[in-house]
Amino acid sequence: MNKDIEIRDIVAADNVRLAEIIRASLEEFGAAKPGTVYFDATTDHLSDVFKAYGSRYFVVSINGEVVGGGGLFPTESLPEGTCELVKLYLAPEARGLGLGRMLMQKCEVEAFEFGYKNIYLETMPELNVAVPLYLKMNYQYLKAPLGNSGHNGCNIWMSKKLGMGGDTM
Repeated sequence: MNKDIEIRDIVAADNVRLAEIIRASLEEFGAAKPGTVYFDATTDHLSDVFKAYGSRYFVVSINGEVVGGGGLFPTESLPEGTCELVKLYLAPEARGLGLGRMLMQKCEVEAFEFGYKNIYLETMPELNVAVPLYLKMNYQYLKAPLGNSGHNGCNIWMSKKLGMGGDTM
């Protein structure tokens, strides 16, 4: 069966489905804990959150059904020229199709076009399927968090330089 894959900007009608995907993913991997997006009220209103200047959220759908998303955000107190890769989650049926990589590349290109020089992310060991992807996408481990995401449940921090010579162009 052919899959019609679309990546587009978030709209308000996507909020409920994306919140379901995010929370179900965290439950699936045993990561539904305080200090994560699981308990963050903004998870229910992503289309409003990503109206902020310097941010953007992409939704991926297969045959018209929303199956995940990911975005970039100018998280408070990040170093100048740095944004955060945020809320990158896929429903189980969307995994293994290269959609995570596609979303990350789209976010990285958009971040570069916004003028960001670096992209940062936070994750946790429970999300063990994500870390190998980040490493393949040339993210490097950091020793401490950057900025003030409010998600103190994350204890893996990574970043990547954007721009010419990288795989974002």
